[in-house]
Parts: sequence; structure tokens; C-alpha cells
Amino acid sequence: MWDLSARWYRPNNFGIHDIDDEMLLAAFIDPTSVLLFFHSLLRWAILLTVAVAGFAALAGWLRNGPVITWQRAVAIWAMVLCHIQLVVGLALYFMRLSDIGRMAKDQMIYWKYVHLGVMVIAIAMVTAGRIGSQRARTERGKHLRVALFYLAALALMLWMIPWPFTALGIGRTWL
Repeated sequence: MWDLSARWYRPNNFGIHDIDDEMLLAAFIDPTSVLLFFHSLLRWAILLTVAVAGFAALAGWLRNGPVITWQRAVAIWAMVLCHIQLVVGLALYFMRLSDIGRMAKDQMIYWKYVHLGVMVIAIAMVTAGRIGSQRARTERGKHLRVALFYLAALALMLWMIPWPFTALGIGRTWL
């Protein structure tokens, strides 16, 4: 009568096969909306790791302590997450390029140039801070490089995120 192996089919009251709602929903999900959700979710992990790495390095510099393994690990994770975010952001940028062209002029300039440019600079600062800390000769120098570059990058990131309370973030959620 009907194939039990095909789990996305189910009989309705009339004996006619329907496609399961979940499979139908999955077929209509826009790939850019999935990437945008991942991009927004990853933002929180990046802000957390960059802030923890930056403030831990600042505390290490102030107390003239050694670089602890977890501090190094958080700094590396922050850099890795930033690079993943860059790839996802560039994918969104090129997938939505035609949508950006149809926006109001101030929004178009923000999304096409300002957000992209400043975020690339912030990610480059995180990368430079990590590389600079590897090349520093003293523990204090390692802490200082991570603290300066990561905290400056954090400030740029916080400035460029379209928060829901800003003009460009109206209609956006916190996630």
C-alpha cells in the first residue's frame, strides 16, 4: 500500500501520501539564511574568546606573569573562529551581493564597504596579535601584543556589529 522505508512519506486520512513537514521545510530553507544564522551565532563565540584572550593577556602583562597554556589556547581559538567567521561572512557577501545593490544608499555603503572592511581589519589585528606574540622574546611582550591587538580588534568588532538598538540593526535579533 505505501512504502514504510521512506520515512518522509506518511499516509493521511484519505490514504494519499504526503511529504513530511520537516522534509518540506528543509527543502525550502534558503542557504543564505542558514549562513546568516551561523554568522550571527558565531559572533558571540568570537566576542567571548577575543575578550577573554585580550583581558587575560592584559592581566598577565600587568602582573608580569608567564603565558599560561589556557591563555595561549584561548588566543588561538579566537583567531581560528575569526577566520571561520571571515569565510562565512565572505560567502554571505557574495551570495547576497545583488540584494546589497537594491538597498538604500547608506545601508548599501555600510554592508558593501564599511562592515566588510573594518571587520577584515579587526580579523587582521587578531592575527597580527597572535603572530606578534609568537615572535616576542619575553613573556611580558607576548602578553602586551595579544592584549593590545585583541582588545583593539574587540573594540572594532563591537563598533561594526549591527546591534538591534542601532539604525542598521532595526529588525535584527540578538542571535
